[in-house]
Amino acid sequence: MKYIVGIDIGGTNIRAALLNEERNILDKIKIKNEVSKGPEYNLEKIINYININWKSKGIKGIGVGSPGPLNIKTGTILKAPNLIGWDNFNVKKYIESKTELKTKVNNDANVAGLAEAMIGCAKGAESVFYITVSTGVGGALIINNKIINGANSFAGEICNLIINEDKYSHSGLVQGGLEGQCSGPNIARKASEVLGRSIETPEVFELYKNNNEEIKVLVDELCENLSKGISNIISVVDPEVIVLGGSVILYNQSLIEIIIEKVKEKVINKDKVDIRVAKIGDDAGLRGAGFLIE
Repeated sequence: MKYIVGIDIGGTNIRAALLNEERNILDKIKIKNEVSKGPEYNLEKIINYININWKSKGIKGIGVGSPGPLNIKTGTILKAPNLIGWDNFNVKKYIESKTELKTKVNNDANVAGLAEAMIGCAKGAESVFYITVSTGVGGALIINNKIINGANSFAGEICNLIINEDKYSHSGLVQGGLEGQCSGPNIARKASEVLGRSIETPEVFELYKNNNEEIKVLVDELCENLSKGISNIISVVDPEVIVLGGSVILYNQSLIEIIIEKVKEKVINKDKVDIRVAKIGDDAGLRGAGFLIE
């Protein structure tokens, strides 16, 4: 049996897993990502573990999910907002040089979406659009179990999908984009402005569950903005299944029905709207990265 390694690079942690042919996790490791010390310093720890503990088992290849934007063809991190100082770092080339194993790199949202299409809530669907709403907002288009990367590696980058042109933006993203309206930090920012005190995202949704009227207005606005983005995606791509994931969604699943109803108000084929909640959880990135290796 040939094994596969999946690596999930995050701004807080880097994780790696030894996977079997079904992409089930047999072993895994997690290290703190000390971003400021650079990519080589952090990846070396993971690579050493792979070389010492897994390589002798027979590894077919290594798949890597990384925050974007990326040049997927070359496996290069271009300028990721939560990987400051890693600009233009070729992850693929570095890992291959240290392990002598074939390595493929793709966007973290893309590999999570691939996992949901292959073995998750959208298994069996011909076309899937995956949306993650968390620290940021990202997307992935999967057709026939293949990631659609686009001509310049930017397919699925819905963070810049313009929802309200006159509204807030951040981190160099376009004004009025989906991420500026719907990401966890921006929900917290809006709530802090309304309440006149600093508040984190989890508390926003606790107040929502306790029927705080001011917060209910903000969360309804979140659902409305997200439904605009989803309905635009449906109009352009017409996917068989939309998958919603990310911490904002997974920890607040009561929002799903609200979002679905708002989407149905905005699309032609109301009866064909199929929106599902991601089911693989935190390991979607690891297992999806494994599917990059065929």
